[in-house]
Amino acid sequence: MQWFYYSRAELKRMEEGPHRTGSDLDRKFWVALALFGVLAALVWFTVGEGKVLVLGRPVEIRLVPLVVIGAMALRTVLARQAEKIRRTRNEGARDEGGSKAPRS
Repeated sequence: MQWFYYSRAELKRMEEGPHRTGSDLDRKFWVALALFGVLAALVWFTVGEGKVLVLGRPVEIRLVPLVVIGAMALRTVLARQAEKIRRTRNEGARDEGGSKAPRS
């Protein structure tokens, strides 16, 4: 006997399997970008002023972690775009009834 009930959305998600939906990925994307922004603000206000030599040039020390955070944010944006492209290709192949092989 089952002691709990699933909503229709939960049942549909379980039937589809572990595949992620587009809206779920979009929500996670915006949350990730917001957290990168918060992390960048924390770095800006907590890392002290000073200079460090990078490739022989003096650079503000707080810019170093900001560049790393910016690189992670860029990677997140590129991963989202790649997922969108994959999703549209898979939907196109499914609509045509053909294989999922890439087009040349």
